[in-house]
Amino acid sequence: MYPVFLQLLDDDIVSLTALTVLVDPECRSECSNVCITQRTLSLYLMTQCQLKLRHSATSLAQTLERIEVALRCPNAFALSQLTLELARRKLLSRMKLQVAE
Repeated sequence: MYPVFLQLLDDDIVSLTALTVLVDPECRSECSNVCITQRTLSLYLMTQCQLKLRHSATSLAQTLERIEVALRCPNAFALSQLTLELARRKLLSRMKLQVAE
């Protein structure tokens, strides 16, 4: 994650990056600790778009399934795993709200 890209990213991604570096200062010296895979970023952005556009529960469930598959695959990047988990929790939270309405 290059510092010049941080200003282009979502607040949640920036916060996750900062927390990763704060919790483990060695992340600053090793680039692989603050990397996000293309798959992870795509799933996160798809989640954000669906939430902002108020997609149906069926659509959210399909994305949630894709995220859970991605979480099962081994990933060397801690930030990628955290980002997937964040997207999963956001989807679950919205789905619970939709059921309550």
